[in-house]
Amino acid sequence: MAVLGIGGVFVRSADPEASMTWYRDVLGLTLDQYGGITFSHGEAAARYGDGARTIFARFKDDTGYFQPSTQPFMINLLVDDLDGLLERLKAQGVALIGEPEAYDYGRFAWIMDPDGVKIELWESVEL
Repeated sequence: MAVLGIGGVFVRSADPEASMTWYRDVLGLTLDQYGGITFSHGEAAARYGDGARTIFARFKDDTGYFQPSTQPFMINLLVDDLDGLLERLKAQGVALIGEPEAYDYGRFAWIMDPDGVKIELWESVEL
């Protein structure tokens, strides 16, 4: 018996339909028949090989990493073209939190969703 990975992330929202519409319109994600978003692990693996991964981590209660969000969690989305997405966000009037950053394991940028959840956009490196 083994845990194979994260099968879903489910978040409460005052207006779930409006929130999911924002993800569709702003980030270009496709809503499935249930009003959620399904990510194929195969697509990420085809692009990033071993760099495609889902990370589950805990942070101390007093971390500043999730700021300016007051939510107790943050969502990290794996993207294939951070520069293209940043252009899309700018055209949609979505402000970045800070400046994009680059590390040996990828490039990052941050935004807030309509429910006040910090979204970390991650363009992984190809491994």
